[in-house]
Amino acid sequence: MTVPRMDWVREVEEGFVVSIVVQPRSAKNEVMGVHAGSLKIKLTAPPVDGTANKALVKFLAKRWHLPASSVEILSGHTGRRKRILFRLPADAKLRSEWKNRLDALL
Repeated sequence: MTVPRMDWVREVEEGFVVSIVVQPRSAKNEVMGVHAGSLKIKLTAPPVDGTANKALVKFLAKRWHLPASSVEILSGHTGRRKRILFRLPADAKLRSEWKNRLDALL
């Protein structure tokens, strides 16, 4: 069941905060869509010593065409449920383009 974007993406002054559920040790890295109010991401990395967190940041940055420094895990460092900050300039056009990229990946 698809959940409206407002339930799992929130625009903030710095950019966007996205609720994510990570499934580590998967066959491949991929976006699975929205499940239970969060964006589900599968990662091949194991959840050991921050390996999956590093892989998540790298994967998200690449998928949304951002530098890795613009992607930050705000909460959930040791769990599967995470809140991710995507730092974006306040430029309305850039934020609109980012939202369109997000929609296109789902």
